[in-house]
Amino acid sequence: MERNNKIRKAYKLTGSNSFYDGMITCSTFLGKAVSRLVWGMGSKECTEYQMRALSGIPEGFSGRLLEVPVGTGVLTMPIYQTIPKAKIICLDYSLDMMEQAQEKAERMELKNIVFQQGDVGALPFEDNSFDIVLSLNGFHAFPIKYIAYQETYRVLKNGGVFCGCFYVKGANKRTDWFIRNIYQPMNFFAPPYETIDSLNTRLNKMYSSVETGQIKSITWFVCYKE
Repeated sequence: MERNNKIRKAYKLTGSNSFYDGMITCSTFLGKAVSRLVWGMGSKECTEYQMRALSGIPEGFSGRLLEVPVGTGVLTMPIYQTIPKAKIICLDYSLDMMEQAQEKAERMELKNIVFQQGDVGALPFEDNSFDIVLSLNGFHAFPIKYIAYQETYRVLKNGGVFCGCFYVKGANKRTDWFIRNIYQPMNFFAPPYETIDSLNTRLNKMYSSVETGQIKSITWFVCYKE
């Protein structure tokens, strides 16, 4: 509980940096308005799915973690501040987004993170390299999703955890409309999209243990590799 309270306080600080951060954290007036209009979520729902998605990272974690994509880092830099012994690589295709994450890490004086530009479709790492692979709000934007699934699985160690969250279609007609008519034409999202059923089928074929949940049109997952 104490850890979660610290993280929430840090989210409030980092969430004020940009419109995007405010929307992701549901911490600003505009961010709350967009979250309610597009996703039908309030602050409580946003925090809930994010905490669930991040629950695959244990307290005191000291192994190797890959985050792809890191985005602006608004959700994860506060987490990384609580696991200073971990070895973390944050990868993103967008240099602009990653630079914002780097700025947050510098302000928070995080020394255990390496930032690297790269493509989830061709991860520049050896097989079985990471204890945790984290992907928050990424898979709905990846253009060739099956390769992204293969690559994140490939670099994850046996016994490792794959966790995160993303949009799934079919849960909310209004959200689906916004994705199809606004987010997709602006290249923020890329089809095809999973449904909760298709995602469960896919993950259960790949991983030995799978836990998923859904809040409105966002699904979170924590998977374990044999």
